[in-house]
Amino acid sequence: MRRPFTAVLVALLLSATGCARHPEPPVPQQTPAGAVADASTSPIDVLFLAMMVAHTEQTLQIVRLGLDRASDPETRTLIAAIEVTEADELSTMRGWLRDAGPSAMAAAARHDHSGHSDAAAALARLRVAPAGEVDRVLLDALSAHQRAAADLARAQLDAGTSATVRELARRIEQSRTAEVALMAKLAAAPFRS
Repeated sequence: MRRPFTAVLVALLLSATGCARHPEPPVPQQTPAGAVADASTSPIDVLFLAMMVAHTEQTLQIVRLGLDRASDPETRTLIAAIEVTEADELSTMRGWLRDAGPSAMAAAARHDHSGHSDAAAALARLRVAPAGEVDRVLLDALSAHQRAAADLARAQLDAGTSATVRELARRIEQSRTAEVALMAKLAAAPFRS
């Protein structure tokens, strides 16, 4: 089985990039459906939640700016759906970290996700994009950002120990991968703005 090796590899990679500076205690006791989380939650699960909280906050900044500027109705529908889904996931993850205790919340608060994302550059590009290019810039920036979320979730599927957190990672990996595919189709279609 590759899991122990993968967990060690992911932990080393995260440590090398500055993400695993402070191992944290187990996560949540509640899932969104109210079921009890499993007892196998590890510091890597808490790290994943902290990273996904930061990543999701960035996603919400991108889609909210996109909703202000995008003109294509299909693109607007997609990013509105992303906003609702990710706001719900963000609430769940923050709740799990809150339930895990002050040190888990502190880990999430001090996690600097800027080295793992180009969200700041994407937001800057989106803010200055001419009206006729906003939809394409948005799809390009958001595709890259969602691809990174899917990659992060895949790493959690390989390394995580909590079945509850891994289930969230599975849903994130599937939804972000599907969103990237849909955005590629939207980007290839002529815009109707």
